[in-house]
This record gives sequence, C-alpha cells and structure tokens, in this order.
Amino acid sequence: MKAATLRTYLSVHTWVGLVAGMGLFIAFYAGSIIVFVHELQGWERPAETAPAQDVGFARAQLLVDRVLAKHPEADHAFFVTLPGEHGPRPLLYWYDEKTAEQHKFTLEGEGLHQAPARAGFVEFIYDLHFTAGLPRTAGMYLFGVFCILYGLALVSGVVIYAPGFLKDLFALRLGRNIKRMWQDAHNVIGMLSLPFHVIFAWSGAVLTIGFIMLAPFQFLVYENKLLGILESDFDVAPHVEPAGVARPMLPVAELVRRAELALPGLAVESLSYHEAGDAHAQVTLYGELPQRQLNAMGGVALNAASGEVIKALPPKDYPPGMAFLRGLQHLHYGNFGDTAVKWLYFLLGMAGAFLFYSGNLLWIEARRKRRDVAQPRRTRVMAGLTLGVCLGCVAGVSAVFVAAALRPSWASSSVYYAVFFAGLAWALLRRPARAAQELLWVCAVMTAAIPVAGAVASGEHVFAAFAQGHWHRFFIDATALTMAVAFWRMAVAVSRRSRSGDPHSIWADARAS
Repeated sequence: MKAATLRTYLSVHTWVGLVAGMGLFIAFYAGSIIVFVHELQGWERPAETAPAQDVGFARAQLLVDRVLAKHPEADHAFFVTLPGEHGPRPLLYWYDEKTAEQHKFTLEGEGLHQAPARAGFVEFIYDLHFTAGLPRTAGMYLFGVFCILYGLALVSGVVIYAPGFLKDLFALRLGRNIKRMWQDAHNVIGMLSLPFHVIFAWSGAVLTIGFIMLAPFQFLVYENKLLGILESDFDVAPHVEPAGVARPMLPVAELVRRAELALPGLAVESLSYHEAGDAHAQVTLYGELPQRQLNAMGGVALNAASGEVIKALPPKDYPPGMAFLRGLQHLHYGNFGDTAVKWLYFLLGMAGAFLFYSGNLLWIEARRKRRDVAQPRRTRVMAGLTLGVCLGCVAGVSAVFVAAALRPSWASSSVYYAVFFAGLAWALLRRPARAAQELLWVCAVMTAAIPVAGAVASGEHVFAAFAQGHWHRFFIDATALTMAVAFWRMAVAVSRRSRSGDPHSIWADARAS
C-alpha cells in the first residue's frame, strides 16, 4: 500500500476515533453493565421474590383493571410485563399520545402507583448506554451517527494493522516504553474483539437510526408506502380497527393458558393490548421457547374478548423483517445465551471501553513535545476531556449504584450528572497527571462503596450473599470490588509514572520534575 494511502487511513482512524471515542466509551461502559439487567434488578430489590404464578396473574389482572378504571384513554394500547425475569411485580406501560409521555404503573399494596417509565437506576444506566447522558431522542440519534463513525474507525484500523496482524497479534511489549505497551494493548484488543465490534457498530446503527436510514426508500422509491408494507414483518398479527362494541376481556390467567396451548412450551413474559374492552380487542403474548437458536422469542395473538387464536408465531416462522430485527437485538445485548455469554459480553464491553480510552491517550502521547516540559494547550485540553468524560462516567455510574441502595428516592440522573460534571470540571482545571491520579482514586472509592451500600441497605454483605446462595448480589458486589482494585492499581501506576517517567510528558508531575 502506498504511504500516502496509509496516511489517509491513519488520519481517518484517528479523527473518527477522537470524535466518537468519548461517547462510545460511555456506551460501552454502561452497556457492559446493563448486560446483567435482570441481575441488577435482583440486586436493587433483594428482599422481594416473585409470587406464585397464579398470584402473579391475579396481580397483573388487578393492575390492568385499576389502570383502565383510572385512565380509560389507555385502552388504545398498553403493555404488561408479568412477575418473573423482569422483576417480582407486574408492570404496566402506557404511552399517552396527548402528552407524548410514557408512564409506568405498579401496585403498592392494593393501591395504584404511577411513575415515569424510565425511573430507576437500572433504566437510567440502560438509557445511558445509547444516549451517553444526552436527552433521549437527540442522544439516540447522535449515538447512531457515532456507530457509523465507529464502523469507519474499524475499517480503517483493519487496513492499517492487518499487514502486521499475525506478527504482532500477541505482542505486548512491557518495559520502559509505555507508549509502545499501550499501542500493543490497543491493537491486540481491537483485532481480537473485531467480530464483536462489527456486530455492535452495525446493530447499534440499525437499532437507533434504522428508520432514518429507510427514509430515502420510504419517500423516493416506495412513495411513502414502505412502512405500511413492512408493518406485517414486525408484528405477530396486524392490528384491526375497533368494532365500537364494548365487551369484557378474558382474565390474564386465561389468556396465558390459551397462548400456551396455541404454542406449546411458551413461557409467557408479557402481554401487549390493543383496543382493550372492545369486541375486537387484541392481545399479543410474548415469551421464550425452549430451543437453542438466536431467536427464541415466540408470540401468540388472541382476541382478548373471545380468546380466539389469531396467529401463533414460533421463531422458525418469523417473517424476514422480524427475524432480522430480533436477531440484531439479541446479538447487540447478548441475551441469546446464558450466564457465560453475558460474562463474555461484559468483558468485551469493558475491553471496548479501554479501546477508546487508550486510543485518546495514544493521540495525546503522539502529539506531545519531546524536548519541552510545557505541552501544547490542545494536548492538555484533550487530556482533560478524556479523563473527565471517561473517569467521570465511571465514578458517576458507581455513584448511581450507591444512591440506589441508600437513597432510592434520589433521581439517578441527578446523582450521575453531579458526579460526572464535577469530574469533568476537575480534570480540566487540574494538571492531567494530578487529575488522573485523583479521579482514579475517586473511581476506586466510589466503586468499592457499591457492596458497602448494598450491605447497609439489605443487611447482607458479600460473604453472607455467597453463603446464602444469593448469586445476583454476590457477583455484582464481588465484581465491584474487583474493579475497585483495578482502579486503585491504575492510580498507583499513574502516580509512579508522574514521578519517575519521562518529564517531557503530559503525564509528568511538574512538582516531581
């Protein structure tokens, strides 16, 4: 390859990584945690257990009745999750078209409790994964753009490093040359986890801005009819117009029983209602089927009033659009396998976060002045932004865990933003060497506080959780302790380098030199 062409690819790889890298660090760090979404819910509410199945169905029916009695306008469409993997309580979600707000309803005793749909620390970290903390719609679209840029960085990175791939695949040259060590780690992690990154970049773009990507075909090719054509590919059965005749619906328990008869082996997890209380009311029940394939979610559409089966759809009969979209979702979130796959996604997600963090550090190191102690302003600003955004995110997420355990009434977003912006401001005001040490210490302390806060809130420390077989709490607390140790070791390493490393570096402590 010509040198000029190689320089072009290197420039694309560098600048695309810088533009999207810090946002993608947040996405990867939050995403690796949210892989364990159901385990996090168990950590948040350890004292609650799912009721017996018949009690859960009765509670879900009571929730539906209470919501429709208080909000009859919700009859057009709402969604119910049953007690089980999604939590010990039934939940009902309703999107109010008049106010453009989504609401979440639960039962508190016998009373109805209403809350914002995205309330809770688990939901906040989930949103953080694909918004990077920006307003939901704008953040989602921006994240889709980042995923496209991410794909460009992957392609350019492969072109740059593929010629020496086999020679340097397992090269991790430790020693005094810190830049070379970081470069080796960056390249090895990037190449070994390349298939995962390709899947993530592709699926992330489709899941966030897929409809925007269809716009040219919708308006220029299919004369504004494409979405109507595709609708049958994304629903179990088409929705019908209401009859205008009131008719009571079958109870939840009976609807579940009929769905399980229509699709043997179906473990119903949720119900999606349309036109509730009408003779044409339709409910679609979703659940997992016991089969080893990427798509395991089946669906059964019933007439909610008569119980008549409209359509039963196992994964093997998915239309192409549904098979494609469901498959991408499962690949993106890693929920197509058991615990081993979740841990693999967690490790790959953390490695991806390191990839973007190390990429920024390599850019900073490559542009430092090697004969001057004073470094250019652009280098110091980029160092401050990298430290503030990345380590501020880490500390903020840990603070959200602590607050969720000790003060559940506190808004997770407020806790995160307070810690994140404080970390960002600190990184920009302090010298990079000092800011890196101090923020890593904050990350270590905040992360170590997670199992402490959990023990205070639940009365069960990490060793007691192990003894009692409460694995959700044990593994989350043990992982937090492991990560706290890692942040502590990083802080020690940064401190050592600031004192004894190259004095002509952005990471050198001026007082030591």
